[in-house]
Amino acid sequence: MDGGETAYSGGVSHPDADAGPSPADVPTPLLPGFLRRLGAFVVDWVISVLVTFLVLPYDLYTGEGPAPDTVLGLPESSWVVLGVFAATSVLLVSLTGSTVGHRLFSLQVWQVRPGFFPLQVVVRTLLACLFLPALVVTADGRGLHDLAAGTRLVRLPR
Repeated sequence: MDGGETAYSGGVSHPDADAGPSPADVPTPLLPGFLRRLGAFVVDWVISVLVTFLVLPYDLYTGEGPAPDTVLGLPESSWVVLGVFAATSVLLVSLTGSTVGHRLFSLQVWQVRPGFFPLQVVVRTLLACLFLPALVVTADGRGLHDLAAGTRLVRLPR
C-alpha cells in the first residue's frame, strides 16, 4: 500500500481508514419476508424436536399408558424441545451468526448496537422463545426480540 492507504474490513484498501467505509462500500441489508423467517423457525424447531425424541431419552406420548410428567400443564418433553431450540440457537448464532434454518433460507443475524454479541444473542433467543416478540415487526422489518437485543435478521444475497 502506498500513499497512506490502510487495510480495513476484508482487506480492502481505503485512503482514509479513520473515517470508516463510505456508504457506497457498505451493502444495504435485504429485509427477510415473513415466510422466510417462519420457514427458518420451522426448520430449527423440527431439528429441536428430532433431537429431543431421537437423541434424548424422551418418548412421544400416544395416549396409552401413564400420562407423561407435566410442568405448568405441558408435557415435560415440550419444555425440553424449547430448551434444545434455545441452546442450539444461542450456540450457532453466537459462533456463526445463523442457525441451520437461517442458513437454509439465506438469513443471518447482525449486531446493530455495540455490546457483547453472545449476550445479545441470549437476550434475542430468550425473547424469541416467547414467540410473540418474533411475530411483531417494526416498520424497519425488525422483530421486537431483535430490537430489544440490538440485533437484526437480514437476508444474504445469493
